[in-house]
Amino acid sequence: MVVVGAGLAGLRTAEGLRRHGWEGLVTVVGDEAHMPYTRPPLSKKLLLEGGDHASVELRRRACEHPTEWRLGRRAVAADLDRGTVTLDDGTELAYEGLVAATGVRPRRLPDSVGGPRTVLRTLDDALALGERLTPGARVVVIGAGFIGCEVAATALSRGCQVCVVAIDDVPMRVPLGPMVGAELRRRHADAGVFFHLGLGVDAVDGSGVVLSDGTRLDADVVVEAIGSRPATDWLEGNGLDLADGVACDGFLRLGGRPRTVGVGDVARFPNALYDGAPRRVEHWQVAVDTGMYAAATLVADLTGTPPEQPFRTVPTFWSDQAAVSLRALGQPGLGTEVEVLEGDLAGDAAIGYRRDGTLVGVLLLGMPRRMGVYLRRLTTELEAARA
Repeated sequence: MVVVGAGLAGLRTAEGLRRHGWEGLVTVVGDEAHMPYTRPPLSKKLLLEGGDHASVELRRRACEHPTEWRLGRRAVAADLDRGTVTLDDGTELAYEGLVAATGVRPRRLPDSVGGPRTVLRTLDDALALGERLTPGARVVVIGAGFIGCEVAATALSRGCQVCVVAIDDVPMRVPLGPMVGAELRRRHADAGVFFHLGLGVDAVDGSGVVLSDGTRLDADVVVEAIGSRPATDWLEGNGLDLADGVACDGFLRLGGRPRTVGVGDVARFPNALYDGAPRRVEHWQVAVDTGMYAAATLVADLTGTPPEQPFRTVPTFWSDQAAVSLRALGQPGLGTEVEVLEGDLAGDAAIGYRRDGTLVGVLLLGMPRRMGVYLRRLTTELEAARA
């Protein structure tokens, strides 16, 4: 088995292969030099308090069967007909089963924007950025999604002066909608974050950022957090649908091909609990769930025992932004109707997202002990809608 990607999804798939009875060699390829680590703390606790690889390293389950780690190596090509993967040093790995777990890379502004800009994706990114978030530093964050707001909140907690720039009119509009976005803007602004919304960035130089309306923001640190793009270039030339990640079937096979699977952020798959439309879901728990399921699919393909049930999951994610604590269930971004199910939007609240009358997602502002209640409610409604 060859697992391309040494993050959370790749690790859990490798461990899942063992759990499902695979005793042969598993080779894990990763473009970073580090053993697998968890990413959520990079923009929160590790960026706030400092740390090192040991602070975020993922625990690996002990196994008597061989696992080979090819770290600091990047897959540059794959031939799914021949069953090979080529690495950036020219090494060609033959496989019986292939796992695509390469995740995403940060989107970047055009080179013409210029100036020194940093991103936050890897452990090394976080450690380098943390050294620059000194008290009084002027920080401009470009992008008001989850990573952008988390970095802004963390920088503020470290005593920095923080501005957030985004083309949307409220933070996190796409995943959470305008009503919740407006409330999150209020909370961050009350804490001391300055927002410049509905604006793009024309230029960055050594001392600041020029916005699309001509406003200039002085900056010692400029962080780009404008989203991500799936890392699929190594899969080109195999007839796969790579329009948004790699398209997988309901059993997470790449384009329906046996003995190949996609997991984590790079995979675009139908969720049997929803409407069957393939989507990518960039959340921690989905990386775990797809990894364990895809491992079962691979072993089943090799043993001639097809999986019984297509993949299904209720995605969950969380985002801690200083005093703002978010917990989400399902896929709020699919909702067309939004309502407060419990509590007060200005305080602790449960917000429901519906589509065609069915609950498709729930967001909790605070209220962590209510997650179980709303998980059961959401699952029940989704199952009833699909029955």
